[in-house]
Parts: sequence; C-alpha cells; structure tokens
Amino acid sequence: MNVLVIGSGGREHTLGWAVKKSPKVDNVIFAPGNAGTMEIGQNLDVAPTDFEGLKKAVLDNNIEMVVVGPEAPLVEGVVDFFKADEKLKNVAIIGPGKEGAQLEGSKDFSKEFMQRNQIPTARYKTVDKSTIDEGKNFLSSLNPPFVLKADGLAAGKGVLIVKELEEACEQLENMLDGKFGEASEKVVIEEFLDGIELSVFVLSDGKDFVLLPEAKDYKRIGEGDTGLNTGGMGAVSPVPFADDQFLEKVKNRIIIPTIDGLRIEGIDYKGFIFVGLMNVGGDPYVVEYNARLGDPETEAILPRVKTDLVELFEAVNGQNLGEMTCEIDDKAAVSVVLVSGGYPEKYEKGKVISGLEEDGDELIFHAGTKRDGDDVLTAGGRVIAVTALEKSTEKALQKAMERAEKINFDKKYYRTDIGKDLL
Repeated sequence: MNVLVIGSGGREHTLGWAVKKSPKVDNVIFAPGNAGTMEIGQNLDVAPTDFEGLKKAVLDNNIEMVVVGPEAPLVEGVVDFFKADEKLKNVAIIGPGKEGAQLEGSKDFSKEFMQRNQIPTARYKTVDKSTIDEGKNFLSSLNPPFVLKADGLAAGKGVLIVKELEEACEQLENMLDGKFGEASEKVVIEEFLDGIELSVFVLSDGKDFVLLPEAKDYKRIGEGDTGLNTGGMGAVSPVPFADDQFLEKVKNRIIIPTIDGLRIEGIDYKGFIFVGLMNVGGDPYVVEYNARLGDPETEAILPRVKTDLVELFEAVNGQNLGEMTCEIDDKAAVSVVLVSGGYPEKYEKGKVISGLEEDGDELIFHAGTKRDGDDVLTAGGRVIAVTALEKSTEKALQKAMERAEKINFDKKYYRTDIGKDLL
C-alpha cells in the first residue's frame, strides 16, 4: 500500500522511517516533508492544513493510509474532512477528529475533561479578560511558582512558570492582551506540581489501546535545564523511575479513565494520545494531553517499537487493537537535537550541513532541513535529531554525542547533558 505522512519535522521523518520498514508498504509520501524524508520517499509541496491539497495528493497517489504528524491539522479538523468526503471516507486515517483533538487544542477543555473523569491533575482556574480579577485572586491563593498556560495552540511556547506573584499577575495581563495571539484569549492558571516530568504514549482505536515506550524530554535550551523553553532538545527512553509499579498507576488512574471518558462522551478517538505527566512522590498527575506523538520523543520511542507499526495502524482503523500487543525493545534510546544558533529566538537559515553520511548505526532524523541541489541546508530552529540505541542509557548517550559531534553547520548547538540526570 501507499502511505501519506502529513508534516515536515523530525517526528514525521521518524514515522515515515517506521512505516517504511513494514513489508505491507510500497511507497511513503510526505506532505511536505524535508531533506531527510526525500531519502525514504517522495515529498509533495502541500501544507499540513491544506485539506484540498491533501485530498488531491491522496487521490493522485492511490493512498490507502494517512498518518497525521502535527497538531494543527488535527485541531483544524483534517480527520472530519476525510470522513465527510465521499472519495476519502474509506482511507484509513490515524488521528482523532476535531472534537478529540480539543484535548490538545484547548487547555480548558482538557482540564474539564480530567475533572469530569476523576483523572489526577493540578488545581486550576480558567480566566479571560472579563474574569481577570478572579484570576489574580486565584493566583494569590497558590504557593509560588505560578503556572500560566495559553488555552489554545502556541507551538509549545504558551506556558509560563513565574516565581513572583506580582510578575504572575503582570504576565496574566500580557497573555490576555495577546502575548500569544488568539491562543491566550483564555488563560489556564495552574497550581505548580513539584516532581519529575515524563511522557507516556498510547495508540487507541477508541475502545482499546496499546502502550508505547515512555520517554523523558528536555525542553530548556541550556545545559542543566536552564534558559528558554524550546520545542525539545532531546529525549531518553526508557525512563528509569517509570518502573512497572508506577506505569500500572498511570494505566489505571490515567490511561483507562481517559479512553473510557472519550468513549462515554461519544468522542471517536482513533490515534495517538501523548500524556505529559508529573511524578509527584511516586504518584502520576497529568500536566497536559497532546493529540499526537511528541517531538523529539518520537525519535527515541519509535526505534524501540519492534511490532510492525502499520499492523497497529490497521488494527486502529478496524477497531481490533485489543487483539494486538506492542513488543518493545529493551535497549535504551537517546535522541539529541542539533539546533540553529540563536534558537529558540532569532536564528539564520540556509547553512550547509556536512557529516550526514558518516558511517555508524545511529539514526539520523531530519527536522528543519531542505535540499538545494547536492547540498542539505538548515531550514528551521531544530535541524537534526541523532538517535542511538544501546544496552544502557549511558552507552546510548555516549554514541549519540559522538555522532552529533560529526555533523556540522554554522553556529550548530546541542545540549551535551541529555539523559545525564537519569544515570
């Protein structure tokens, strides 16, 4: 069969790489893809939210399965578009409909969903301009630091953690005044959870689910988790403190109530659910949901999945995922992201990348890259993810770092401490 992967980042390159390994797949097509995806399939110049363009791509290329990578097309209703179209409705599409994607698209929706379904999460209050005073009163009832989240999609940058009450009130005003555009017309104020973060991933067919490997990602630009938030500087899987006992709590207290809640509320959900968790003294609390896989966590978790991903997707489409098991490699994966100098603020594009052809069994996943003749150039903030798979996290980290050192472009930067806190 032919499979279309929607998106252009490291997550989509990794999804395409995993799909391509299936003997059931003839061709992988990317919309729009990057320089790396060109090596394993065909790129089409179609934006992820250009639904008519995606329809044409599916019909012209005899696509039988579509995998949606990023959040924007899901939140905008790409799945609903497919289901409502006579020519597309029989194409298998992996991702939730617009209503289910609200788990990510609206922080307020997801918090209310958790409350209704008794899923452990931090205390919160949602405010808009008309209720800003209630918001400030709620802030003064909390202990610092204070967490402010834009309600809508803000490309992973709509969360502020502020130490002083006065600054928190000021930032609340800024957010409601449009700091994150439409995304912060409503703001969710949250109690700060003190613990260790990790991400858990499930694939659901709306009734059942399979658990994928968990991961810990590193959001801050600087070593030792300092500096500005980014889209993600690296990821590690497995997570040592997420033992069987902890994951059993996650399954019973969070995943099962989430899948049951979606079903009871009549929300048809066929796709990935990313659960951002905080381990607070051995108990899991939900920080956020995403309606797709994370990036760069995908680059660390999919190389550990031994089961044919396309077979899992077929089971999602046929709603018989309960009959499947997901076999996980017990090796450790470390993924290190190489970024453009200046990221996550201003950075230059168009720098020539060298060292991609070096020998080695590490996996090189492209994110912000494009091809110009024989050259591969930087085309984004996060440029390349290097993933190493080894018997231990320590060995995987060492291999990933050695390989990252060999790839070069002007003003390249990466964190050398990814995963060291877990050793």
